[in-house]
Amino acid sequence: MNTTQGSLTVATPKAAPRGGRLRALDGLRLIAALMVACYHYGGRGGDITRAWGTSAAHVFPTLHTPFAYGCLGVQVFFVISGFVICMSGWGRSLRSFFASRAARLMPSYWVAVLLVTAVFALPAVAYAAVSPSDVLVNLTLLQQPLGVSRVLGVDWTLWAEIRFYALFALCVVLPGASRRRVILFCAGWILAAAIAQGAHQPLLDIVLMPEYAPFFVGGVGLYLVHRDRRDPHAWGIVGVSFLIGQHYAVRSLWNAADPNAFAHRTSFGIIAVVAFGFVAVGAIALGWLDRVNWRWLTVAGALTYPFYLVHEHLGWVVVETLHRRLGVPSYGTFLLTIASMLLLAYAMNKLVEEQLTPRLRKALAAPRQ
Repeated sequence: MNTTQGSLTVATPKAAPRGGRLRALDGLRLIAALMVACYHYGGRGGDITRAWGTSAAHVFPTLHTPFAYGCLGVQVFFVISGFVICMSGWGRSLRSFFASRAARLMPSYWVAVLLVTAVFALPAVAYAAVSPSDVLVNLTLLQQPLGVSRVLGVDWTLWAEIRFYALFALCVVLPGASRRRVILFCAGWILAAAIAQGAHQPLLDIVLMPEYAPFFVGGVGLYLVHRDRRDPHAWGIVGVSFLIGQHYAVRSLWNAADPNAFAHRTSFGIIAVVAFGFVAVGAIALGWLDRVNWRWLTVAGALTYPFYLVHEHLGWVVVETLHRRLGVPSYGTFLLTIASMLLLAYAMNKLVEEQLTPRLRKALAAPRQ
């Protein structure tokens, strides 16, 4: 049976969304975070070279090229984010949506900014901390558009996330989420992002994020697939998003013509990793991974965000301490650094997120007279 809403025909869902936590999505989050960590520790140059005392290409002569693809973990994160934000925003008020997102992002972020600043200020640490004024601006998460030095190298992705939240809140959550509205949002954003790319207008680029929009939109489309796997509009959104997303990923990361590149990624390899992100979230959306329901995956998902925040900069300090000062072999240093950052993330989750997130959410969600 079909019902009509405006210009879109709405099919009665053939498969209702399944209840319960999607623990496989938690596991995929951790995989994406570990991909990014592999990139930061062994798949690029820059400050990690100082930490190892030589190029990571010499430290990991076989793995440095696979590690170079780890930066695409960010695109996988964006697909996951599109799925999760659509799922969590459906049926929520704007106040509740804002409270949920702010309470989720900010407590660990504030602690990570202050922690990295404090560690970098230690005399024994060779990495320079940003100025006190810039640290204070960093606490707002608006340092990138304001042109302020960043404390955390990964915070550019949070700036992209915030813009996605704002667009979704204004276009979907505020008027009330529905299948029709979500489809129009996805189609409108993809088209507007393409126009912005052709217009070469910086303001449009900032608002519409042509390079990252396909990944967020693809995730939203996959949530529609989760609600109704036979929805042709949802599958169309996912397909178009993948086609455009792989284009931007290849354009940004394919460096075969650069003789000084740290590692040469192939276009096929980039497309394959992007496809992995879409396919993995798609498999979760379709219920193919419902059996991947181990409870420890919930813990893994909880560690992902604080791990992502602290692993890069504090990882430099741990790598340098273990490898150059204590003489731990490179692969041992790599594994111990990952383990230490996960342990720190666990402490942040228990001491910061579990304590502050519910209180902040409650305070922000409470109605005001």
